[in-house]
Amino acid sequence: MPQTITRGYKTLLDEANAKVRTVPVGEAVSLHGREDVVFVDLRDPRELEREGRIPGAVHCPRGMLEFWIDPESPYHKPVFAQDKTYLFFCAAGWRSALSAATAQDMGLQPVAHMEGGFTAWKNAGGAVETVEPKKA
Repeated sequence: MPQTITRGYKTLLDEANAKVRTVPVGEAVSLHGREDVVFVDLRDPRELEREGRIPGAVHCPRGMLEFWIDPESPYHKPVFAQDKTYLFFCAAGWRSALSAATAQDMGLQPVAHMEGGFTAWKNAGGAVETVEPKKA
């Protein structure tokens, strides 16, 4: 018998977008470089190598988010213990909506996610730098 999914990804995205702030890409471009805003890139390392990255953004693979945020975790990253605004982004805005909602549920604040993700950032003329592939 197949699995019965009762809350699919569209429902999860709708719920996440209803409770977290979505920052339009134009506003995100204007926030870039501010000392009180941390851009958090949730994309896979291969995406960064292929597409580039926002200069100064913290790379946090989506699978490590909860562990890097929680100060009780052995994987905690101090970047998530600062009194700053956390602006999450991914390629198109789906993973970042879910991640921002999770971070907010964990108590991280203030958090938001960037509408349209890195794709919208590039299309809006936001700064992009190349990422060199890691050596094996």
